[in-house]
Amino acid sequence: MEIITIDQFYQDISVGMENMESLLPQEYIKQIGHFNVFNIADLREKHKSNPPMPYNRRAYYKISLVIGKNKVEYADKVINIENQGLLFATPKIPYHYVPQDNDQTGYFCVFTDEFLMKNKSNFSLDNLPIFRADGYPVFQISKEDVEEISLIFKKMYKEMSSDYAFKYDLLWNYVLELIHYGQKLQPATALHPTHNASARVSSLFLELLERQFPIESPQQKLNLRTARDYADRLAVHVNHLNKVLKENTGKTTTNIISERIIKEAKILLKQTDWNISEIAYCLGFEEIAHFSNFFKKQTSLAPLGFR
Repeated sequence: MEIITIDQFYQDISVGMENMESLLPQEYIKQIGHFNVFNIADLREKHKSNPPMPYNRRAYYKISLVIGKNKVEYADKVINIENQGLLFATPKIPYHYVPQDNDQTGYFCVFTDEFLMKNKSNFSLDNLPIFRADGYPVFQISKEDVEEISLIFKKMYKEMSSDYAFKYDLLWNYVLELIHYGQKLQPATALHPTHNASARVSSLFLELLERQFPIESPQQKLNLRTARDYADRLAVHVNHLNKVLKENTGKTTTNIISERIIKEAKILLKQTDWNISEIAYCLGFEEIAHFSNFFKKQTSLAPLGFR
């Protein structure tokens, strides 16, 4: 699965245009990190269609306000947006959205984590609920929400063409405003996790699990595969790990690991041309038959049938 860089992003959205330079911010080379904002209607006018968006991971973050009917494919999920939506995308998870009508408007901004970290040395986007792998990245929103969010994007758009010396500091604050807007739309349980000892072990386990993914090449293999692997890495007894996960998630360690492996297996089966043997190897199965039996038990389909 290709990882789309900022440079590739500009090449993709400038297809059919006379030059790519018109899309680049004036400080593209000078700034530490990268930020830019776009009006979807303007891009569609330049393209005479919807700009292409392949299903891939990106090497940057993206926040989109989409107005129109869309289908969003995010990891192994398909989410339908009937009227308008707010989307948060992270480099860790592949995604794209497919317009379902010709009347598409809205805005989006792209930025690297260096852009946000330049004002805060200890700032980590992946610690924010909105960008966690178990977060809620796509929201159906109201017309009132659209008005408020559009105003933030319009401020960004206006600031990009200003000569204000501290405009990137101001843009930094606008990005944070969008992030907090999205986080307020999330369920309270995602925003306010408990901080007792067992919840901390659960959080560390889930973070360690997510670090094993995504699988980016047929040569990559999961380092941690079993409940004991994770318990050893976390320096706890496997029974204790299972107990706290059951208390905090309602699932066993093995259940959670299996669900995450199945999620990755579905992505690899749908979005790569790797053969079943390569996918089985990457996911820690020594025999294709073991992988096929595991996949069928979890999904009721054989891997080739799912593909």
